[in-house]
Amino acid sequence: MYKGRIVKALSGFYYVETAEKELYQTRARGNFRASGITPLVGDWVEFQAENKKEGYILAMGKRDNAFVRPPIANVDQVWLFFSAAEPDLSTTLMDRFLVAIEKEDVTPLIFITKMDLLTAEKQLEIKQTTAVYEKMGYQVIILNDYEPAALTEKAKKLLGHSMCVIAGQSGVGKSTFLNSLHPNWKLETGVISQALNRGKHTTRHVELLPFGAGYIADTPGFSQIDITDLTPEGLGYCFPDFLQQGSCKYRGCVHQNEPHCQVKAAVETGEIAAFRFKHYASFLIEIQQKKRRY
Repeated sequence: MYKGRIVKALSGFYYVETAEKELYQTRARGNFRASGITPLVGDWVEFQAENKKEGYILAMGKRDNAFVRPPIANVDQVWLFFSAAEPDLSTTLMDRFLVAIEKEDVTPLIFITKMDLLTAEKQLEIKQTTAVYEKMGYQVIILNDYEPAALTEKAKKLLGHSMCVIAGQSGVGKSTFLNSLHPNWKLETGVISQALNRGKHTTRHVELLPFGAGYIADTPGFSQIDITDLTPEGLGYCFPDFLQQGSCKYRGCVHQNEPHCQVKAAVETGEIAAFRFKHYASFLIEIQQKKRRY
């Protein structure tokens, strides 16, 4: 019996790395399918193997968290990538990602790429926007501020012994970033569709790449994430700027028509950015509509 972590899933095979850094190709036993359990990259497992090519997963360890898009478990950090241009920065999409990440109690870091494509005036606008997120406690990294060697050291310090997921829109430079950290990875990079203002998906599977003392997950690109499994009351807890305002007068306040709402008062004074509250309100409607349907 061996123990290890799934570091790659491809074509029905799960590649498990042990503490000794030995890699085994395994399959999941049929009873996993019967019970509706699907092993994910990042899962800790127990397995048996006659050799490194023929192993079978027997048991799953405890999961701290799991994501559907990308399919990965036990994530410590999410490095959330957005470009300043091509495609343009979308705070709506950024907030959707942040809500999903906060829901899983994972630490998000925000990376902004392609600032060099903007005028000085537009760069200032982006930095004013990212300052809103820094005020909430999020760490924002402008990639153009770093030389490759300095960026590699910065990334190692940010990662530490953790496992992080690289997430964000396609075409924002995720694979280019990973290749700059470790050229031997030679990950495929895509081109931007001028008609759609988005990139082609280039990564085909989920894989953990060892980096420094931790792992970086290379995952398929995606452009949206479902947040409708949240309750209307739970959504506000995924907005750190709302929590910074203290408690509203009424328990279970969803910050819409309730009197003496601390959040709405903070929006009025500018303590909470208006665009953040607008996104919250649209997410709330989305969640409420799904609850009514079901």
